[in-house]
Amino acid sequence: MHLVELSAAGNEASDLLRVHDPELLRELGARAAYWTVLDEGPVEECLALLVLGHDGAWSARHVRADAGGQAGRTEDAEALAWHDGWVYVLGSHFGKKKGPLRPKRAFVARFRESLAPRLEIVRNQFALHRAVNDAVAEVTGTPAPGVRESFIAATMRRGLEKGRAWVDYLFEDDHPINVEGAAFTRAGTLLIGLRWPVSKVGEPILVEVEWPWGGAPVVKGVHVLPIGGGPLGIRAVSARDDGSFDIVVGSIDALDKGSVLLDEHPEARDATCAHYRYALGGVAQLVADLAPLHHVEGVSELDGQPLYVTDEDHRIALYRVPAR
Repeated sequence: MHLVELSAAGNEASDLLRVHDPELLRELGARAAYWTVLDEGPVEECLALLVLGHDGAWSARHVRADAGGQAGRTEDAEALAWHDGWVYVLGSHFGKKKGPLRPKRAFVARFRESLAPRLEIVRNQFALHRAVNDAVAEVTGTPAPGVRESFIAATMRRGLEKGRAWVDYLFEDDHPINVEGAAFTRAGTLLIGLRWPVSKVGEPILVEVEWPWGGAPVVKGVHVLPIGGGPLGIRAVSARDDGSFDIVVGSIDALDKGSVLLDEHPEARDATCAHYRYALGGVAQLVADLAPLHHVEGVSELDGQPLYVTDEDHRIALYRVPAR
């Protein structure tokens, strides 16, 4: 069910994370509120709140943050996660649809919930790319030639030409990684949902990472979402109170934007979104088939029912679909 359309700085939205801080909810005069990230600009310019007032009306509020000396050095914030009083923001670690990879997108940031947040930002220079590729190699196989050339070879050439140290994190047979969702486990590890790569049979991949703040990411587990079909990538991940996760799966890349991934995998063009519930190592249970929606970017809950956000041509759309 289409709920409401909102606008925040004229941009589309990615992810949906419930506000945890009761003081911020009081300041907003909100019954509920959700963080989202916008799709253009550095992370300090891309935070927004979607607010549900006590009168039942929704509003969107663009929130500008202070990034200190890291201002302007990031782009393409995609995933939000909450842990121990902090909101974490992950960059996609990807690139444009035709490549190459962009180092500005390889970052993680965090902040305390506020209307004037101060960001801590760590740019990881493709360390996560390296850790994930090493961990998923057995389940993904070799990337298609066009993907390897456009994303990996082109990025390596650029890095070598500019003398960048991060080129050491890239190997010729790597997949580009595209981070689209994230949530913390009860154990404090970070569960990262990948839009790309997918498994050899096209199933979505979750990577469980131990990642101390400011330190190197270490992969503790690789979880292939056992749903069959595909290729399907992960579009959103949200932690639940019982330790399981809400996961939205869908297309591996956007249509009509010259995607190299879709050129190499045309069978993925017609993929629509679906919502699953999953406990690590268990069986994925279908919660809602979200067809015909192609662009679901985040999942959360409102009054015990799923709440979704989509990016729809420079607007933010919220949906509620009754669970099965």
